[in-house]
Amino acid sequence: MCDHAGCSQNTNRTCEECLKNVSCLWCNTDKACLDYPVTKILPPSSLCKLSSARWGVCWVNFEALTIALSVLGGALLLGVACCCCLCCCGRRRSRRPDKSDERAAREREERRVRQEERRAEMKSRHDEIRRKYGLFREENPYARFENN
Repeated sequence: MCDHAGCSQNTNRTCEECLKNVSCLWCNTDKACLDYPVTKILPPSSLCKLSSARWGVCWVNFEALTIALSVLGGALLLGVACCCCLCCCGRRRSRRPDKSDERAAREREERRVRQEERRAEMKSRHDEIRRKYGLFREENPYARFENN
């Protein structure tokens, strides 16, 4: 299907014919099919300018591919950094309540204590009135009959 003899035999043909072999690089300026320099990530400008170099597909040059992959990688790193930051800040916030939470809890406790005090005060007042008028409930309801 693909001829692996060499990329130079596809020079002065079409980009599609050159790129059928994955080890080939098409240079659009001089219509040359070159062996991809596998020792380097990007082809050197002495071989072919990045704006004219094509590899894999003919419709994307190396310059656009480099920019697109850089933006995509940067966005990915930024997203991961934001997620890590949110996770760390969220965990730290959930461990330690902030000042407004502490203040609200303190106010709730103060209200509960005041209400308990009011209940105790009302109960003692009611008990005093019951004693005054002889309506105080005794421990044993039959105790009054035994004393007579």
